[in-house]
Amino acid sequence: MSEGADHLAEWRQGEFLISTDRRRLDIDTIHGFLVTSSWAAGIARDLVVRSIESSLPFGLYHGDRQIGFARVTTDYTTFAYLADVFVIEAYRGRKLGRWLTESVMAHPDLQGLRRWLLATSTAPWLYEKLGWTFLKRPEIFMELYDPDVYRRGGEKR
Repeated sequence: MSEGADHLAEWRQGEFLISTDRRRLDIDTIHGFLVTSSWAAGIARDLVVRSIESSLPFGLYHGDRQIGFARVTTDYTTFAYLADVFVIEAYRGRKLGRWLTESVMAHPDLQGLRRWLLATSTAPWLYEKLGWTFLKRPEIFMELYDPDVYRRGGEKR
């Protein structure tokens, strides 16, 4: 792993690379996956761009081709929310999702946080292998959830 200014970090594993370099991100690939995902179906491209601008992004690459993604929304001090984790279907089954998540969790600027959160209905088994658990006290957590916001173009109810 190497790191530099602006939270830049990279990890290599054979012919694969994980990088937080925003310049490498393929927004079309990211949006193309998310727009059909179970958690962000119908999301507009501009919303994907805004979400990345407000997060620490992690791109997963095979050569120059982006094949996966994750992002973290964080204050870099106490809290991090892991979101939009994916590996495109052609590359699944190679433990790249696990490596991506491990790399996110190993980022030097994300150490010593009191709480990490994520929401997943597609791969809880992956996160459990990495030490994640279901909420210990779900009764203390609350949410404002609007599952149709992307269909309305981001407009408020």
